[in-house]
Amino acid sequence: MRLVLIQPPVRDFYNTDVRLQPLGLAYLKAALTRYLPEVQVIIRDFHHGGGRQTVPLPDELADLAEFYPVPDRSPFSVFHQFYHFGRSFEAIEDDLAALQPDVVGISALFTAYHREALEVARRVKRRLGVPVVLGGSHVSAAPESVLSDPNVDFVIRGEGERPVVELLRHLLGRQPVEAVSNLGYKVAGCRRFNPLADNYAVDKLPHPDLSDFSPEDYRLAGKPMTFLITSRSCPHKCSFCSVHTTFGQRYRRRSVGDVLSEIELRYAQGYRVIDFEDDNLTYYGDEFKTLCRALTERFPRRELEFVAMNGISYLSLDQETLELMRRAGFTQLNLALVSSDKTVRWTTKRPHTIEAYLRVVDHAARLGFKVVSYQILGLPNESLDSMVQTLAFNARLPVLLGASPFYRTPDMPIARGLHLTERDYVRARLTAMGVDTDGFDREDIYTLFVTTRILNFLKGLDLDGAAEFTELAARSWPDSRTQTGFEQLARLAETGILLARTKTRWVENRKFRAGVFLGVLAEAEQIMSLRGAPIDLRRLRAALARSITNRGNADGSLTTFGKLSLSG
Repeated sequence: MRLVLIQPPVRDFYNTDVRLQPLGLAYLKAALTRYLPEVQVIIRDFHHGGGRQTVPLPDELADLAEFYPVPDRSPFSVFHQFYHFGRSFEAIEDDLAALQPDVVGISALFTAYHREALEVARRVKRRLGVPVVLGGSHVSAAPESVLSDPNVDFVIRGEGERPVVELLRHLLGRQPVEAVSNLGYKVAGCRRFNPLADNYAVDKLPHPDLSDFSPEDYRLAGKPMTFLITSRSCPHKCSFCSVHTTFGQRYRRRSVGDVLSEIELRYAQGYRVIDFEDDNLTYYGDEFKTLCRALTERFPRRELEFVAMNGISYLSLDQETLELMRRAGFTQLNLALVSSDKTVRWTTKRPHTIEAYLRVVDHAARLGFKVVSYQILGLPNESLDSMVQTLAFNARLPVLLGASPFYRTPDMPIARGLHLTERDYVRARLTAMGVDTDGFDREDIYTLFVTTRILNFLKGLDLDGAAEFTELAARSWPDSRTQTGFEQLARLAETGILLARTKTRWVENRKFRAGVFLGVLAEAEQIMSLRGAPIDLRRLRAALARSITNRGNADGSLTTFGKLSLSG
């Protein structure tokens, strides 16, 4: 029997091209190789290496054309064109026809891209007529919706290693379908779901089988990169996260020895960057410190670089841990702040404190880490003032800003009971710029998203000491990108309008609300560059305030938030 496991292409405005390796499929292949060695398993990553092609915007996203109307070449650009990233569906169909699989498994990790997975299923059914099984986070969250598709024969909820082994045993005639844990299937057109059961013990799982990939396929800063997880599920209960839907409520971690043996294997295979994908890498502090010491001893010349791009909980970091991470080869620190507002953290069930966060940022900066701090924009229980507060709070720290507009996915605790539709599924992506509430709308979210671009532009300047904005704007910068950015900001201060820069002309950004941006400047007053140089923004704020007032007096366009900022 031949099983082909597929990572489908995706369609969106942008692509996270350094994080494509289908680790979950590699775990499935490893489990099948151990428990059913007679089954040939082939992984096809159709997301990677296929380039990109322009495709039309789906009807559900048609309104975004107003947010991204022109190809902005400025430092503050967001998105413009909608793309198909990866192999074309026609090429996928031809490749599968040549492979002649007996079964096809398709990964559906992200709700926003479920249509791409279903289109692959449709092509498989049309061309080959073999059984099709879907699994992944979206399937776990919306199993009935996925199984309703006529081209899907089976779905797997939750972790997939044990269920896929049992499903293949069923297809080989060795056990009844009713005995396959976590499986959804159809009987006479009716959907049936078997009970959920525990997966294999996390330390008993074989290391992911990466034999279908080359170390050259996935790179970070030119170095071969692979991905690794040290645990499954999460000890926290954040209301905006659906991790427990896929991985269950029980947090499980791998032993230090098992993790270290996998890292040794990846180094021998030619990988030179390891990205730890789980959020709770440092949750058990003593064990993580033991791992860092072992990595320092094994790779004393930093032959491996370690990153954790998915983010690390700052709750479990202290100065000793950060020092050990730096010695072991960690170079950057991605922190999930979410919000600096205590009420927001409480309502989203995040057991984190600002005091702990500030200690971590201070220690990390002193040790030379590049720190990126992530904020969620547009949580349903947050206010515009609260989001501005968080953005300004981070602006004053030596961190880069990572802003992620909130989107709703099925079975996310904060979205339960909302009866999400197909339109909601397609819009479950940060590029959709959130959901309107009584306290803010999507133009506010968009403005804050662009504001992070502006602040990061200033934070990235190579400054030797304290500076004032107007002095920086008056300089002649050697690179055109920086020069363009300051020209944009000068025009914004003078007119109250943010302009986009196309190849041939300047175009007004009609979705950007200068009053909201002014609110961030008023709250922050200065920002801190990554090198620790403060930049005074008070003159920029004053000039922009005058421009907004003049525009408001002329055409009545002054926003409420702008009025509040000016009166303060």
